[in-house]
Formats: sequence, C-alpha cells, structure tokens
Amino acid sequence: MGLPGSSNPENNRTGSPQGGEPVFLVIGKLRRSHGLTGDVIMDVYTDFPERLSVGKTLLIGESRRPLVIRSLRPKDKELIIAFEGYTNPDSTADLRNQLVYVSSAELPTLPAGEYYHHQVIGLRVVNKDGSEIGILDDILETRANDVYVVIAADGKEILIPAVDEFILEINLAQGVIKVAPPNWE
Repeated sequence: MGLPGSSNPENNRTGSPQGGEPVFLVIGKLRRSHGLTGDVIMDVYTDFPERLSVGKTLLIGESRRPLVIRSLRPKDKELIIAFEGYTNPDSTADLRNQLVYVSSAELPTLPAGEYYHHQVIGLRVVNKDGSEIGILDDILETRANDVYVVIAADGKEILIPAVDEFILEINLAQGVIKVAPPNWE
C-alpha cells in the first residue's frame, strides 16, 4: 500500500485552515538567500520535485501568498529557486523559513492502490469483520514499509504495518480502511 510522502513531518500536515476549504500540502521550506540575484535555497519535502517548473505558481507562508517561479535548479537534496519580483538577497528576506505549499488539486494522480497521506489520515479503521478499531491518526515512514498509527476509542495507540497482508482495502468514498491486524495479544 504505497503512500508517497517524506520523512519530514512537516510534509504530512495539510496546512488547511478549516474543514471544507481547499487542502494545501507542504512541499518544501525556503531557507536562506543564495547568490546575488534573488535566489533562495529550498528544502524539498515532495516526492515530485520534477513537477516544479519555471512559470508555476507556489503558495508561500501561512498567508499562502502566490509567487511565480522565475528559475530553479537542483543542488544536492535542495533546490535553488527564484521568484518573479525578487531580484537580490535583500528582497528575499521575507521568504526566509517560510513553508511552501501547493493545492492538493495540483497533485499528480497516483496509480491504483496508492494514496497520499492526507487522503487516508482521519479515516475509520475497521477489522475485516467490520468491527471498529479506531481512527488513522498518523503514518510512520520506515525503511521497510509505512506503519499506520491508529487511535482506538479508549485512546490506545495501535500500530499496523501498511502492507498488503494487513491492509485489505482502502475505501476513500466510505472513509474506511479495512484491516486484518496482526496479533496484538
């Protein structure tokens, strides 16, 4: 059961102001200026950095200020990015340490059976017989596979490996994940 994401916990949060409003996802964080032409170093939290391109609009900071990419290039695990209207290091001061968002409507469609974290966090988790287990609260990313953190009605935390053996079905329309959980006793 694939769930694209990042090991950075900031990527797992939607940044959406309230339920019912558009969902925004963090794809990176602007750090410090780079060079003399208004470039900024950006930590990348997305699995799809190739979708960023010159002319694309990104949403910056809590206010989701739209900025258009003027240029970008990779540097190690980061990007060096410049926005229209920012032409020197002084002009980029207000961008420092700002989160970078995109609307979930702009996310690429995933193959069947794969989901974004924001799509499944909050879903009800039920046993294969339909009995309620709890709510998916978080997803831990490990080297082997993701692990679902489910909060039971009594507040206990239940960990379920996100592998086909235990995750039988994810039904987004019904808001349910059906599992055959490992033996907890």
